[in-house]
Amino acid sequence: MIYTCTLNTAIDMFIEMEDFLPDKVNRSIYDEFQPNGKGVNISIILNKLGIPSTALGYIAGFSGHYIQDELKKMGIATDFTEVDGVTRINAFVKSNQGEYKIVNSGPQITDTKIDELLNKIAGFTKEDVLFVSGSLPKGVEPAILAGIAKHASDIGFRLVLDISHPILSELAHYQPYLIKPNDEELQNLFPEDNLDSEQAIIQAARKLLDKGCQNILVSMGGQGAYLVNKETTLYCPAPKGEVVNTACAGDTTLATFYSTLQTSTPEAALKKAVAAGSSTAFRSGLTDFEDVEQLMENLEVKIVTV
Repeated sequence: MIYTCTLNTAIDMFIEMEDFLPDKVNRSIYDEFQPNGKGVNISIILNKLGIPSTALGYIAGFSGHYIQDELKKMGIATDFTEVDGVTRINAFVKSNQGEYKIVNSGPQITDTKIDELLNKIAGFTKEDVLFVSGSLPKGVEPAILAGIAKHASDIGFRLVLDISHPILSELAHYQPYLIKPNDEELQNLFPEDNLDSEQAIIQAARKLLDKGCQNILVSMGGQGAYLVNKETTLYCPAPKGEVVNTACAGDTTLATFYSTLQTSTPEAALKKAVAAGSSTAFRSGLTDFEDVEQLMENLEVKIVTV
């Protein structure tokens, strides 16, 4: 079974209006609500690709139940851990004045609820896969990530990490199957290095290989992505298009890459992942995959030798 874990789930509220002015009643011309959180997005993308998963993580209050209900409507299984409070609602406002992003912190998580989630993960088998993605909620220290990684190492299930916390470097010795830092996150892992070139980016990724990571997918936004493992180093550029929202593009890239890699070559997986991530970036919500084949047509994956 594939599991996704979102420690800090959210509802994303997208609002569009002509003007966004202070001390005025600003009326929207478009609004949309989406269940969100990086692991939640991965479950949704996997579902679109016909791959079942179970969504784990924390939910709270009416907004948490909304996320759970929406996933169930999509046919996605859930096993959330309920906590007190209200799951955060983030607002993304677009107007003639620009774009505004309001991201809230979410509920406080107690030690008891931390243990409850870790105990669920401790019950996995070596046949399972766990994606852990996103930020830490209030009350949760990075030690929870080390606890999850230790369970993966002890039990033998595949661990996929998409986290921005610097502890990622320390988790490498648990040999996660796949990690997905973006270029900024990779730079933060190696502050003493200047990752301003392809060679420097690949060398930094190889340092993580040496520490124990099995596959590193470095997302470069509009510049595409690199795949680095012990067998090969690949690069795929991103297709051109009008970017609408980049918030969920990385989640789409990761879920598409992992799922495609199970039945295809690394080259094919990287190409489809970059195209799918771009498809999400070119719209307000997650891709429906209808334009992915077209976006793939002009993409060429190259082997990088540095």
